Amino acid sequence: MYRLIYKSRSKSKIGWSVVEKIISTSETYNTESDVTGVLLATESHFLQVIEGDFDEVNRLFIRIARDPRHDEIQIISFGCVDGRLFGGWAMHGIGIFDFNAQLIKDLISQYGEEGGSVRFPVQDWKVLGLINDLRVI
Repeated sequence: MYRLIYKSRSKSKIGWSVVEKIISTSETYNTESDVTGVLLATESHFLQVIEGDFDEVNRLFIRIARDPRHDEIQIISFGCVDGRLFGGWAMHGIGIFDFNAQLIKDLISQYGEEGGSVRFPVQDWKVLGLINDLRVI
């Protein structure tokens, strides 16, 4: 079992409709490939965690890297893990832009600010901490 985490900058403003389209496409492909994960988005950045077989995760990331909707792709981690953290999600989407102002302010105070919203961390343990923080909301 492998987990890949990356972040990237969107070439255009991200809204919930963009996240929904990505999730819809991902669910079909990921179910067939036994890939699971979560996609976070602010108005300017993506952060994604992908889990599955090495070849499937690698193949999917190559497709993602070629996607013209984003650039400045940064791999945060890619390695072997004991098990899935997101086994129930072929792909789950979280749009941070949909949160209330106080929650975004709290997340910015904990994780930093980038592009007027929450800065996505570049350490895998912080990424997983952010996702955990968002799961309990």
